[in-house]
Amino acid sequence: MATIRDIAEKSGFSIATVSRVLNYDATLSVSEETKKRIFKASEELNYRTLKQRATKNGKKKHRLGIVLFHSEQDEISDPYFLAIRLGIEKESTAKQIDLIKIYRKNDQLDLSDVGDIDGMIVVGRIPPEEIEEIKDITNYITFVDYSPCELTYDSVVIDFQRAMIDVLDHLLALDHRDIGFIGGILNPRPNETLMDYRERSFRDYLASKRILNERFIFIGQFTTEDGYRLMHKALQQSKLPTAFVVASDSMAIGALRALHENKIRVPEQVSIVGFNDIAASNYLQPSLSTVKVYTEFMGETAVELMIERLNTKREIPKKIVIPTKLIQRESTVKLR
Repeated sequence: MATIRDIAEKSGFSIATVSRVLNYDATLSVSEETKKRIFKASEELNYRTLKQRATKNGKKKHRLGIVLFHSEQDEISDPYFLAIRLGIEKESTAKQIDLIKIYRKNDQLDLSDVGDIDGMIVVGRIPPEEIEEIKDITNYITFVDYSPCELTYDSVVIDFQRAMIDVLDHLLALDHRDIGFIGGILNPRPNETLMDYRERSFRDYLASKRILNERFIFIGQFTTEDGYRLMHKALQQSKLPTAFVVASDSMAIGALRALHENKIRVPEQVSIVGFNDIAASNYLQPSLSTVKVYTEFMGETAVELMIERLNTKREIPKKIVIPTKLIQRESTVKLR
């Protein structure tokens, strides 16, 4: 049986760090990449915590599947979905739930090895035909970060419209009117793209204020590399916005690098606001103003919803909207 020492040796971290990560110590401050490496090592070694091994005899143990819209590489590029998954795993561990993870490989969802499960938690926006495939396995489905069938299934979502209004009201109060957007697209299936909720809310709100400028909108993928590339593209235009809303902190890090390389001062010349409030955001120079999204809590809430519905056989679905919080730091300032 694998031990914490085995995981420490495999992952390259100390026994203390490994123990605290596996037991979801809220006081521990480590990067999402560190957590990912430790959890990956524990999975490869088939490690089980004391809580997982201490299931009482005779007590029914739920078995849930978790379908991830994204790939493992996507989790490294943008820790938004990683944090949701860790929240699901944390709550599943606390409730002694067996969890079967299904990642997308080569844009395909393979459910052949799932076996018997009580319910499925779906993270991200998947196409309708994949929902139908999941329905063949279980009728108990909870969606996270997506709510496609509100009359049938439970869901946990973010109010991106409210979050975007808070960001834009903040920038408007600082006298910014030329406001740009750097964001990504959604790819629910190969060769299909959809507009992200943040971009839609950005467009709608600035259009209502009659200050939307299409030339200030730059769309790519949700990666640090595309944040860097898209900001370089913005810098090639004849006019640069005085402020940018960036759809993820990972993209904002790339955008800040591009501005720094071109000697554009933040926030004196350009203000920046990100999304997600990842751990690195507070340690950038300047520190990043951003929207805090309670991603781990979203995952925990999804598990609670699923277990409550399994236990009560509730027929009426619930949609839970998790609030966000604008964190004002050094990357935004009043326009001179």
